[in-house]
Amino acid sequence: MLGRMLEHLAERRVDHLVITGDLCNAAAVGEWAVMRDVLRDFGFWSWEQTTVLPGNHDLINLEEEMRIYNALNPFSESRRTVLQERVAAFCSMFGELMADGSDGGAGFPFVKVLRFSSLSLAFVAVNSVWPWHRSENPLGARGFVDPSELKALLRLDVAEALKGCFVVGLCHHALRVYGTLSPIDQAFDWTMELINRDEYVAVMKAIRANVVLHGHFHRFQAYELEGIAVVNGGSFRYVPDRYSEMVIGERGEFSQRFVDLPSARK
Repeated sequence: MLGRMLEHLAERRVDHLVITGDLCNAAAVGEWAVMRDVLRDFGFWSWEQTTVLPGNHDLINLEEEMRIYNALNPFSESRRTVLQERVAAFCSMFGELMADGSDGGAGFPFVKVLRFSSLSLAFVAVNSVWPWHRSENPLGARGFVDPSELKALLRLDVAEALKGCFVVGLCHHALRVYGTLSPIDQAFDWTMELINRDEYVAVMKAIRANVVLHGHFHRFQAYELEGIAVVNGGSFRYVPDRYSEMVIGERGEFSQRFVDLPSARK
């Protein structure tokens, strides 16, 4: 199914592919390698062609975290260290799609500027995966962007790099989940939320982001938050024949729609 999706995108000659996390289900590095190989096979393994960032399923093995020796461990710093190691491993695997090599390697946050004949496109990516904690993050699905990452995006050199660009913010966690008055939905919201969403959105506004792309919440959604267009890419695992398409004009105008793949070839 993934091959069919990538074949379709290649046939349509898309300019750039963005994957907003959860490449695998249980933080299995071997599955990252499968994704890397498939992207290579279909011509999507290049800095110019594809951007990838991790999701909570890429970095947190919930079954492992909930085993008694982890669940009763009072030292949360050890889990933070493990997460940082997994982020570093992810960056090592997918660094070619994140950094151009001029800054010594991939990491977060990163800014990626692509120059096309008609416009300049900038991706501004953060890591929003937060360590598992038995009371504060029991499902490993709550997100948090390190304040140091947000601060780094407000530097003058970042502003200079983004000048004249159509700016796309990238994070894994949803900026809006249900947002209803239902107690059940509110409880679910809590397990999935980006904890410092307001701070993240404030930085996106400060850098004049035109749109933010995310994943995490398994719905295909397009909405607006504080004047910023937001697109939730949905879930390939549950709907493997749909994707989000964005077309950007040379004056910064853009359109977005969810596209269904044509019926499978016989």
